[in-house]
Amino acid sequence: MSQPSSGPQQIPVVVLAGFLGSGKTTLLNHLLHHSGGSRIGAIVNDFGAIEIDAMAVAGALGDSTVSLGNGCLCCAVDVSELDGYLDRLAQPSAGIDVIVIEASGLAEPQELVRMVLASEQPRVVYGGLVEVVDAVEFDATREKHPELDRHLALADLVVVNKTDRVGECGRSGEGERVLRLVHTLTEEAAVVPAAYGRIDPELLFDCRPAEERIGQLSFDDLHRQHDHDDPGHPHPAHHAHHTHLHAARLSFRSAVPMNPRRLLDFLDTRPEGLYRIKGYVDFGAADPRNRYAVHAVGRFLRFYPEPWRAGDERLTQLVLIGSGIDATALRKELQTCTDDAPQADEHSMWGVLRYVRHVQDTETGVTENLGDPGDPEV
Repeated sequence: MSQPSSGPQQIPVVVLAGFLGSGKTTLLNHLLHHSGGSRIGAIVNDFGAIEIDAMAVAGALGDSTVSLGNGCLCCAVDVSELDGYLDRLAQPSAGIDVIVIEASGLAEPQELVRMVLASEQPRVVYGGLVEVVDAVEFDATREKHPELDRHLALADLVVVNKTDRVGECGRSGEGERVLRLVHTLTEEAAVVPAAYGRIDPELLFDCRPAEERIGQLSFDDLHRQHDHDDPGHPHPAHHAHHTHLHAARLSFRSAVPMNPRRLLDFLDTRPEGLYRIKGYVDFGAADPRNRYAVHAVGRFLRFYPEPWRAGDERLTQLVLIGSGIDATALRKELQTCTDDAPQADEHSMWGVLRYVRHVQDTETGVTENLGDPGDPEV
């Protein structure tokens, strides 16, 4: 889908949480090695388990920060430093496409989410709370850490990791039982099974084509070089190249404007497994001056009005991303949200404006009030 460049180019900030041994660092490593041409800013509290083998071509930027040639920038921080690093990573000169915060050792996931939502940095936007759980040790982890239930209830996406090992324990159907239990403990979060933390990065962020990569070398470049030099000894992280769960995508396009009330009803009741929605909405007569960029992840929702430009084709263009979603049913539901009425109910946009916030023009510094900025609950 072609997206005009005039809209707000905000960087999603993903909070990655999970108790010790769940596999969140393995998942982060997987994202770092399979980001295509995307540039990831990783905020962690310990470099020890992060496979930053590209440090061989990296330049140091201080005691706790390393900039990698292929565009990963890792920061070791504590909570008090978090907002400062978000500000630093969000600068256009950094060229970051997504920021991932590994919550272990930093703070409660809920507190990190609140800090991201409260950030006054106009170039970042909340990208979801991802909770990683160990399918093999799930019951034991809940018993040792009762707060896990609360974390699951807050999560936007739950990765049930190590599902490949559940069968090794000789307990038939155990993996399905854990998945069902996790579903009951979440509040309509997307739940995906995984092995070795291998999930489709598209669930979390847009992967640029590899040819658009910034910098000289990538992790994959290094792996290929290593394997070429010594094909009998593949890189330790090479196992991550195995097949992983792919996200399902639906593209929706309509020349008929959307009815604000119907679209909000759809967004408020979006089905389990539908994790991300992005694109542009034409509300027609309800607001003929503006189109609305939309960003939804989990239960988080934001609209960003921007004036139509002369010559723009007035269309609604949306991309929906999730796991196990019924694309045909979703398309039909979106189609029922269209409305070609020549006049609009004067109150029809109120629901949309609840999810519009103040946006500052990063070039002029001018802040424009675009509606009621009330934050939805997390």
